[in-house]
Amino acid sequence: MPSSPQRPSPTPSDLSGAVAEDLALYREKFRRRLPESLDELHGPTQGVVELPLHLAWSGMTSYDMSKPRQRMGLYRTVLHEGLHDDLPRYLNRDLLLQLWPVLRTLVGHTVRNVWEDAFPQLASRTRAAA
Repeated sequence: MPSSPQRPSPTPSDLSGAVAEDLALYREKFRRRLPESLDELHGPTQGVVELPLHLAWSGMTSYDMSKPRQRMGLYRTVLHEGLHDDLPRYLNRDLLLQLWPVLRTLVGHTVRNVWEDAFPQLASRTRAAA
């Protein structure tokens, strides 16, 4: 039986290039979802918020905004799973600014960097809180 030609194993530099490309695509996915300005974020600040399944596909779908942990969970979910039109509907500018110093530690590195790069006022809130 003839042996099939073997592909050479990827070198570490090939892998780092592939990883960098994947990271750039992942970062771009979140960047494209961003609003033009935080002023577009007019989501609820009180009451119970029901998230649709495309956002809350795993876990809670209902969040009581009077409960700090649930409010933080809602924001974390929307930042990770929300599409462009979801962000203004479920996030509130003032509440996001208030929550950001803690919230930034609960979201992934890429989400945090994309938001702080686009909106320097988030990063400045973090420095002011420190």
